[in-house]
Amino acid sequence: MGRHNFLSIRDFSPEDIHYLLDLAHEMKTHPSAHTGVLKGKTLAMIFEKPSLRTRVSFDVGMQQLGGFSLYLSNAEINLGKRESVYDVAKNLERMVQAIMIRTYAHDIVERMAEYANIPIINGLTDYSHPCQAMADYLTMQELKGAVAGLKVAFIGDGNNVCHSLMFAGAQLGAHVWVAVPPGYEPRPEAVEWALQRGTRTGGTCTLTHDPVEAATDADVVYTDAWASMGQESEAELRRGVFAPYQVNSDLFRHAKYDALFMHCLPAHRGEEVTDEVIDSAHSVVYQQAENRLHAQKAILLELMQYREAPERPAVAARELAQFEI
Repeated sequence: MGRHNFLSIRDFSPEDIHYLLDLAHEMKTHPSAHTGVLKGKTLAMIFEKPSLRTRVSFDVGMQQLGGFSLYLSNAEINLGKRESVYDVAKNLERMVQAIMIRTYAHDIVERMAEYANIPIINGLTDYSHPCQAMADYLTMQELKGAVAGLKVAFIGDGNNVCHSLMFAGAQLGAHVWVAVPPGYEPRPEAVEWALQRGTRTGGTCTLTHDPVEAATDADVVYTDAWASMGQESEAELRRGVFAPYQVNSDLFRHAKYDALFMHCLPAHRGEEVTDEVIDSAHSVVYQQAENRLHAQKAILLELMQYREAPERPAVAARELAQFEI
């Protein structure tokens, strides 16, 4: 693919995204064919935000590929306070072969990639969640046969998951509809990028404030928590604002008869989705969660398998001068 990091789905070509999805499917179907391919390699996992699926899927994925993973919590690093992003990057590049980071500000991931001479994987930022979107579209591909032409309705907050869902949909030729309350739209530059990329693939991106319009004839209805990590103080306000955007049976019946229900989890049952929808035969949330493992194994394999340790320059003469007697 010619890329050394996995920071955003925007960084790749449509062909790259198709390749990774096909690789993920092949690795899921024939897991034994890749046993041991990352033997002796270590992934450092930095978590400023906690996670069930991200931690387990990367940890298990590395083990299944023959490598190791190392969990680093915010208490151990405290990025920007106890350790600078630069120092963390330069230390870890000498001890591990890749870094996965789950953090708040997207620029932290970008700076880590700038400073480190090893692959960096975006495990989540406030701006995007590319690994999740890869699992989402892998699930759609498995169950619908092809992604191009699907109507994918995202109903809720124009957040990081929404951004990556739009980016991947544009790469793959899907028609992504985003229904949000006024004032909670995805970032304009994210929408503009999806629209521009869609001119190449046939994909579209449509914003609306009407959840029924988005859900009507949808192949996929997707939602997420109304308040993300870091927005806890807004939770009560958001419950009132987003109540008309709840995915319940009344809304879901506007979708196609064989529509899928998707959620990146964790779900707040009774808020953004009702039990009757998330527990219905239309729901694929656990297959979607499992596919985090397979999509990320493809990313790990692509970034780490043939990646040699970076060459390091000799210590500069000016640095040695201090030791001269």
